[in-house]
Amino acid sequence: MNIILIGIIVANVLISYKGFNDFSFFRKYEFHVGSIRAGEHIRMISSGFLHVDMAHLVFNMLTLYFFAPVVISYLGVFSFVLVYFGSLIFGSLLTMLFHKDDYNYRAVGASGAVTGVLYSAILLRPDMMLGLFFVIPIPAYLFGILYLLYSIYGMRAKNDNIGHTAHFGGAMGGYLITLLSNPQLLEEHTLMVVLLAIPIVILFGMEKMGKI
Repeated sequence: MNIILIGIIVANVLISYKGFNDFSFFRKYEFHVGSIRAGEHIRMISSGFLHVDMAHLVFNMLTLYFFAPVVISYLGVFSFVLVYFGSLIFGSLLTMLFHKDDYNYRAVGASGAVTGVLYSAILLRPDMMLGLFFVIPIPAYLFGILYLLYSIYGMRAKNDNIGHTAHFGGAMGGYLITLLSNPQLLEEHTLMVVLLAIPIVILFGMEKMGKI
C-alpha cells in the first residue's frame, strides 16, 4: 500500500481517536459554521480528520483503502492527493454554502474526501465491482449513487453529526478534478459520467425547491 495513503489513514485514526477521548479537542476542530464565519478556517480541513464514532471511522477508512489504490494506479500519487484534499475542501465549501446562515451547524468526517476518491475511482474504472458487507457483489457505480442518495436523506433528517452535505461537495470535487485532468473520460466513459452526475443534479434541484 502506498506510503501517502497509509499516512492519511493513520492521521485519520490518530486524530479521530484523540477526538473520541477529548471532547474539548473534538469541539475545537469540528466543522462549526459560527466558528468558521468568525475566522477559524482551519476547521474546514481539521473536521475531515474527526469522526462521530468508531463505526463512522472504520467505514470511511475501509472505503478509502479499497478505492484509493485505483486512483493512485491510474493518476499517480500527486493527483490522488489532489483529489483527496480537493474533495475535502469542496465538501467544506458546499457545506458552508448550504448552511451559511445556520450558525449552530456542526459536522465531522472524512466522507467528503473519501467520496471524492470513490467517484474518481468509478470514473476511471466503471466496470469495478465491490462486495457490500464483504459478501454481496455490487457494481461500484451503483454503490456510489446509492451512497449519495442516502446522503440526501441524512441531510434532510439532520439527526446525526455526520457531514452529509460534504459527501456531495466531495463527490463534485472528485468528479470535476478527475474529468479536468482526464477529459478523454468524457468520450471513453460517457454513460458513467452522466450516471454519476444524476445524484448531484437531484441535490441541487431539491435545494432550489427548498426540499433540503
